[in-house]
Amino acid sequence: MFAVAWGGNEFTPLLVMYRQAGGFSAQVVDLLLGAYVLGIVPALLLGGPLSDRYGRRPLLLLAPPLGIAGSAVLAAGHDSAALLFAGRMLSGLALGLVMAVGSSWVKELSSAPYDDADPGAGARRASMALTAGFGLGAVAAAGLAQWGPWPYLTPYLLNIVVTAPAGMLLLRAPETRPSRGRVGSLLADLRVPAAAHRRFLRVVVPMAPWVFGSAASAYAILPGVLLPRTPGVGIAFSGLLCLVALGCGVAVQPLARRLDDPHSARAVGLALVIGTAGMLAAAAAAATLSPGVAVVAAAVLGSAYGLLLVSGLLEIQRIAGPDDLAGLTAVFYSVSYLGFFVPVVLAVLHTWWDYPTMFAAGTVLAVVTAVAVRSGRRITAGRTAAASRIR
Repeated sequence: MFAVAWGGNEFTPLLVMYRQAGGFSAQVVDLLLGAYVLGIVPALLLGGPLSDRYGRRPLLLLAPPLGIAGSAVLAAGHDSAALLFAGRMLSGLALGLVMAVGSSWVKELSSAPYDDADPGAGARRASMALTAGFGLGAVAAAGLAQWGPWPYLTPYLLNIVVTAPAGMLLLRAPETRPSRGRVGSLLADLRVPAAAHRRFLRVVVPMAPWVFGSAASAYAILPGVLLPRTPGVGIAFSGLLCLVALGCGVAVQPLARRLDDPHSARAVGLALVIGTAGMLAAAAAAATLSPGVAVVAAAVLGSAYGLLLVSGLLEIQRIAGPDDLAGLTAVFYSVSYLGFFVPVVLAVLHTWWDYPTMFAAGTVLAVVTAVAVRSGRRITAGRTAAASRIR
């Protein structure tokens, strides 16, 4: 999970490089950033249910080769938008499998008879592996692109070196979901009834786009906005914002478990409040073009990301039954990754509005989302608690 997440986010700090030296427009670069969502979503929606049917290992074994292929195509296609798009989609397919299948597998391996960890350990371990991969992959890529040789090549080669041996470890992990073969309809397996759960619709769906919307605002938008103030070190500064945002995202994740409560949604609510503060800080950074304020904004937005990710996974694991855990996890991640299109949307809207104004509008949207989640939790808290007692 760590290695594939590394490959999924290594492209992000290089956006500045592709804009400055690659000759691509901001809109094209931001579209390439979001392109891997087109690989993530089908891998999520198909991989999760298929792993419920055929087992975790057969599906997850596909992820390392896909991730390696994605890095190889990105390394070969530095001057071709089409190849970069294809490489991003391959990286997305790998990451989608890791997020849906891997998160479910880790959750099951964190429970009896494989482990006696606390009930939230699976969500915490999965989210920390992903977040650490996102963060270290971005930092390594930024450092190699800024100061290393062959900046279009070495960041991707390093990921290949990391992913190949990591993929071999899958062969030793216990299978937690033995194949059921051809029992029942495959189409029926692809349905996720738990996605119609009231708490999922009223609490999880409104907050989900803010998971990666917060992260993308921190390390995909602010580095480009601050380019005039970071001449010569724009790629390194982008990597710094990735490190700060995702480092804070890892640091706050244990807090989500302590705040989690099936009778409320206080962890989600606090995360959205922090996200609101992060949007205000991002608006201030865009208005002042201050690198220091941008670092603070990245820290706050990254903290919101970490809390949202873990609290969302805890909600999913509480709502889902054993037969649709991977499927509901896939739906959650699919909605979450809509947030990665935020940079593209803002790049288009920049024709009419400046970034401080758009971040200010984002602040208002975060407040509206927090109010909606608070309302939804009141409606569903009793039902969720009752369902938990029954299980």
